[in-house]
Formats: sequence, structure tokens, C-alpha cells
Amino acid sequence: MELLSTKVLIIGSGAAGYSAAIYAARANLEPIVVTGMQPGGQLTITTDVENYPGFVSIQGPELMEQMRLHAEKVGTRIVDDEIKSIEQLEDSDEYRFRSSGYTNNYCSAAIIIAAGAQAKWLGLESEKKFQGYGVSACATCDSAFFRNKVVAVVGGGNTAVEEAIFLTRFAKEVILIHRRDKLRAEKVMQDRLLKNDKIKVMWNHTVEQVLGEENPKKVTGITIKSTETDKAQELRVDGVFIAIGHAPNTGIFKGFVEMDQQGYIVTKPGTTLTSKAGVFAAGDVQDKVYRQAVVAAGTGCMAALDAEKFLES
Repeated sequence: MELLSTKVLIIGSGAAGYSAAIYAARANLEPIVVTGMQPGGQLTITTDVENYPGFVSIQGPELMEQMRLHAEKVGTRIVDDEIKSIEQLEDSDEYRFRSSGYTNNYCSAAIIIAAGAQAKWLGLESEKKFQGYGVSACATCDSAFFRNKVVAVVGGGNTAVEEAIFLTRFAKEVILIHRRDKLRAEKVMQDRLLKNDKIKVMWNHTVEQVLGEENPKKVTGITIKSTETDKAQELRVDGVFIAIGHAPNTGIFKGFVEMDQQGYIVTKPGTTLTSKAGVFAAGDVQDKVYRQAVVAAGTGCMAALDAEKFLES
């Protein structure tokens, strides 16, 4: 078993992790990035990215590969591994980590947690099949692809209502599908949604299947079922937005740093500092508002600068 020691260990390899690595490497901190279960993060399941500055259009996996190459070029060591446990050594300022399968141990003086978050999905095979081809969990990211088209939004909370309203800027019709007979969203948001002529609400329905074509690969509709009568019907839609929430990948940090009730890591306002000295959080593990790659990259930069300042002191 190899012990890999570094000044800064970065957990996660999305936009936040790679940006942190680039800045840390340029500061001669010799960072190690442990990629985690999904190297490249959520952008690896995204097709066209048209809102990342500097790229008019780029495939999500290609963008993440460019970030990885950039991080490696400036001196980052990248290990395709997964951290399973973390502890602070007694009478020491250093942290020790164990990886998946205990193939490696890691030791560092500072940690940048950039493990990201995952959208909550319905769990349908057809949903997974068309992710990136009409099935999305981010209206802000993908709404422009559905200009003058019909889209469905699944959910009943603030996120679903906000995404449905946002989509009306582009789509000609938005169908909100909710399994209950009332929304969980804030009253003011409900009022806005129900007054919007572009939005139709399908109460007491669940999505059973996403329908689509193979060549070219695209969504053509959904099958929904009534929770009251079990009657199924097909709806013709060009896109499906799943808006039933996100879950940060922070399970192994529970009890290690302060988190909110939803499991997001709490950071000091205007910084990436967590409740534990030498531990910093960037990207979707601490951002439940914006959830954009460019924001994650910015906080990754902040985390590296905060870590550099900590190590200097």
C-alpha cells in the first residue's frame, strides 16, 4: 500500500476540483487530485455546453478532459481513486485518508473538498438512456436547446417551479408533472406559475417512461400515469427536465465539518473556509443555489488561494 503525501489533497475532479488544482499547482503546492467515482463530474454526462466562457460550444466530456490536461500540465498529480475515510492525526496538523479498496493512503496538510453533487433522478432506464439527449436536470444549462419546443418538468418544489417558469423564456409550452394535487413550492412561486399561460400542470401523475428515437438520438415524448386511476397516457414532448432535487456528495464528511440540514458543507461567507482549519470546500458540495460549472470553477480558484494562504501562515 502506497502512502501519497502532499501539501494539498483535492477530493473531486469536476470544474471546481480541476480549477483548484491548476491554481494550487501554479503556487507550487504540488496538489494531488483524487478523482472519485465520476471523473470529470456532472459535465461528463452533458452533451453540448454553450455557457462556459471561452467555448462557443463544446461537449461536456471534452471540456473536462481539457481541464484535466491543463491541471496535469501545470504539475498536478491525478489519481483515479475514491476516498472512503478521513481522519486528523493525533498531535498533528495533518490529515490521513484511506481510499476505495484501501489501495492507497494519502496524507496532506490541507484539503479541498470538491466532490460535487448529483441530481436526483427518477430511476428509469429510459431516463438514463436519454440523459444529455433531451433529458436534463438543469434548465439554466440546457433551456436554449428547446426554443419554441414543448418540454416537461417533473417535480413540485421550488426547484421545479423555478425551472418551469424559466423555461417559458424559450419553450412554446411547459408541462409541469407532479405526483400530488398541490405544490410544495413557496406560495409566491406557485402564483407565478399558475398565472403563466405557457405552463400546463398535470396533477396527480408520475412519469413512467421516456420515449425517444435512436438516430439521431432524441426525446420524443413521455408516458405518464395517474396516481388516482392508474390510467396511462403518452405526451409528445421534446425535452424532460427532472427537478426533484440534488444531493451533495458529502457522506464521508459527516461529523468532520459543519453541514446544513441538506448535507451541504457550510463555508464562511465570501470564502471557502469550513468549520475545520485547513479544510476548504468548493463547487456543488457547498453551492445549492447556482450549480453552474463556471461558478464551481470560480470557487475552486478561491479554495486554492485560501489553502495557499493557510499553508503560508
